Amino acid sequence: MSIISEFRDFAIKGNMIDIAVGIIMGAAFGTVINSLVGDLIMPVIGLAVGKADFSNIGPVIGTMADGKPLVWAIGKFINAAISFLTIAFAVFMLVKAVNHAKSMVMKPAAPATPSAPPRSEVLLVEIRNALVKK
Repeated sequence: MSIISEFRDFAIKGNMIDIAVGIIMGAAFGTVINSLVGDLIMPVIGLAVGKADFSNIGPVIGTMADGKPLVWAIGKFINAAISFLTIAFAVFMLVKAVNHAKSMVMKPAAPATPSAPPRSEVLLVEIRNALVKK
């Protein structure tokens, strides 16, 4: 089997297509979440705190060789943490909605009523009960 035919077989597997769709949807979802954080959540937090962008918050810890201040960028970490928490919450809500939709579609089958035991078992139980009574 040649490399090309092996690659073709690999690429057309259903899992490969599912992974590709997931990656594309993840990238699109990432841009939506970045917009949600940057355009909707951070301005509200900035209004409450008094500064919309935390990226410049941090103490100056030294000076670089070219004279620029070296800032310990705590604010960038705060921005990243808020973004991560928002993404985590959005993914949680998405998974919760998908699980709820699956549970609505895939109702658990009603437990089957047990069928009557075979005639031989019934006879054996009767024999046992008769022997116990003696």
